[in-house]
Amino acid sequence: MEPVSTEHVAAFRRFNRYFTRRIGALDDHYLGQGRPLGEARLLFEIGNLTDITGIGDGVPLRELRNRLGLDAGYLSRMAKTLEAQGMVRVSVHPDDNRLRMIEPTPAGRVEVKEQRRRANALAAGLLGSLSADQRTQLTEALAVTERLLRLAGITVEHVPGASADARACLDAYAADIDARFPEGFDASDLVRPEEVSGDAGAFFVAYEESRPVGCGALRRLEPRVGEIRHVWVHPDARRLGLARRLLAALEGEAAARGFEVVRLDTHAALTEAQAMYRACGYTEIPAYVDHVYADHWFEKRLTRRG
Repeated sequence: MEPVSTEHVAAFRRFNRYFTRRIGALDDHYLGQGRPLGEARLLFEIGNLTDITGIGDGVPLRELRNRLGLDAGYLSRMAKTLEAQGMVRVSVHPDDNRLRMIEPTPAGRVEVKEQRRRANALAAGLLGSLSADQRTQLTEALAVTERLLRLAGITVEHVPGASADARACLDAYAADIDARFPEGFDASDLVRPEEVSGDAGAFFVAYEESRPVGCGALRRLEPRVGEIRHVWVHPDARRLGLARRLLAALEGEAAARGFEVVRLDTHAALTEAQAMYRACGYTEIPAYVDHVYADHWFEKRLTRRG
């Protein structure tokens, strides 16, 4: 990975300082509602997630902790403050007394509705001084910024092939391609845990805010030759560039294990995968294995690591 330049760091921090000041994030009375941004954001997320799920019991506090990246103690203190103010109710899940749930009260819903109105007015006020073309340019730039920041926040981790996250990703992968392949997909074709563990291979999972959103497997095919399998990205995390990051992680692991070549195959229906492999330096080759779901076969020579 290339080192980050001081100029890039300075530009990023400069934008952060300007934007947080411009939207009033440092104000103790964010949007003029009498509470700091932390409490306001927490109340917004509680109301928003409750509306999305439609579950009367509210949302788990631990889901909010993961979503907002908050310390458990800090989250608990803010929840107690909002509860004392009559904005939320905290309870225990009826089927699991270890799970604390939180939901907005009627007064909390009123405040969230007003918060949305004020936030929209603030955004409209900022955009109002720009021309239509400038607004379009800014909106497009923000979309690129969000995509790249999401990608920057995703981690790719080496996990045991038998781990719950690895198997959950493979189950999701199987369901995804079963719907895409005209002939369907038999989950028995998935790699077994022992094929992607220890000396035999490796399994990587991509995490966004502690949630698995992608995976990829590497297994030993023959001496100095590895095979990449099941590169998959959750629909919510596609078009970020994550598949290429997973592919790079698998190639790096292959090089570290002394593999000189990696191979893979793909189905005719996965045209976007074929395009990505070609763009990443893979060359189409004759079939190297008889695989029922393979229509195209690729390989790439690796640079050995010291």
